[in-house]
Amino acid sequence: MKLIFLGAPGAGKGTQAEIVCDHLGIPTISTGNCLREAVKNGTELGIRAKSYMDDGHLVPDEIVISIIRDRLQQEDCRKGFILDGFPRTVPQAEALDSMGIMIDKVIDLEVADTEIEKRLSGRRVCEGCGASYHIENKPSQKPGVCDKCGASLVVRKDDQPETIRERLSVYHKQTEPLKQYYTKSGKLIAVEGRGSVDEIAARTLKALEE
Repeated sequence: MKLIFLGAPGAGKGTQAEIVCDHLGIPTISTGNCLREAVKNGTELGIRAKSYMDDGHLVPDEIVISIIRDRLQQEDCRKGFILDGFPRTVPQAEALDSMGIMIDKVIDLEVADTEIEKRLSGRRVCEGCGASYHIENKPSQKPGVCDKCGASLVVRKDDQPETIRERLSVYHKQTEPLKQYYTKSGKLIAVEGRGSVDEIAARTLKALEE
């Protein structure tokens, strides 16, 4: 099964993709991970991507698409995959189609902006080992201290209120049009993104079986 997960930042795409990945035995392809891997390995595309990332600019579509194409040609993607974070724009979706990659279903995790802001502003990340916590949903045993390594927990810049609102604005402008794009082809399935991780997972897996 070849799947795409859509949803605003903080909608739970990564978490749900991981659950579906385990359930179906297919890999999750994260754009961010692919870019970091290409940079780490010093590939030609990675070197080109790094120059943009170092300057704080978005990596151009042509480079992202090439890196994703290379990743999808690897052996572990033969039985299917989940795309998380790609496509982000309609031109990227069109590029995916032009590669001859037939997507089976597109899961859209729907969560209101107010809920997203509440979720993201409550996230905390360990400065030492990178472990993730949430002040309500997944608190550390000792406030502000990582359970795993004892380092301090901090609020990422991405999770500060003004940054969250900017990220949501970008999502609505650039990525939300993908809903209409995939609705036209009959592949979009909307899944209610509120509730516990298990409740959302149950709805997601049921949607994939329909």
